Amino acid sequence: MKDLPDELRPRERLLRHGPEALSTAELVAVLLRTGSPTRSALEVASDLIGRHGGLARLAASGVRELCGVNGVGEVKALHLLAAFELGRRLGALPARRRPLVAGPADAARLVMDRLRFAETEKFIVLLLTTRHEVLDTVEVTRGGLASSPVHPREVFKPAVREGAAAVILVHNHPSGDPTPSRADLAITARLCRAAAVMGIPVLDHVIIGDGRWVSLRERGVAFEGPSSADA
Repeated sequence: MKDLPDELRPRERLLRHGPEALSTAELVAVLLRTGSPTRSALEVASDLIGRHGGLARLAASGVRELCGVNGVGEVKALHLLAAFELGRRLGALPARRRPLVAGPADAARLVMDRLRFAETEKFIVLLLTTRHEVLDTVEVTRGGLASSPVHPREVFKPAVREGAAAVILVHNHPSGDPTPSRADLAITARLCRAAAVMGIPVLDHVIIGDGRWVSLRERGVAFEGPSSADA
């Protein structure tokens, strides 16, 4: 990295370490891309921040003010203005409210419209936080469980990636009848064994029919980890 031109070093650090590792001046330098014939992008960025008295005043500047710094033309100024505006819009977004799954009825409600009329069997995993808020809803496979069994890695790979504290298994019966089959019980047992190894408990397996659903936990099937009601 020492052999790189000054204007490339912030980009190299960004690639290697991520944006959080860069200083404010380095982040601005990445947006500028290049400096002037006599100064690097990082030097121009530092000058910009210094002349405007910090990032907040820099972000409130207009095109003319930005272009008043040697090395900043109209195109670079517009890049900066666009980035600052995106930051403001992101900050103005309302806080996300994740769905809460307090029991199997909540899990069924989340996916009922998606699954009740599906013509093929779909296997979905609800990824949950420690408070049983839904991080994500992931379809891991489709097709009958008897002919296309769900592999544990398909279930737990997204759970590990998203840092899920627990999962709920959900799949549908295209017949509309959510009565559990032997294949349903077998795949549940297999995934619960894998869950014990992974340390990510399966809280329930909910089967969706046409406007109806069945919770295997409520049917007496044993699961590793606490039930939703115990959380």
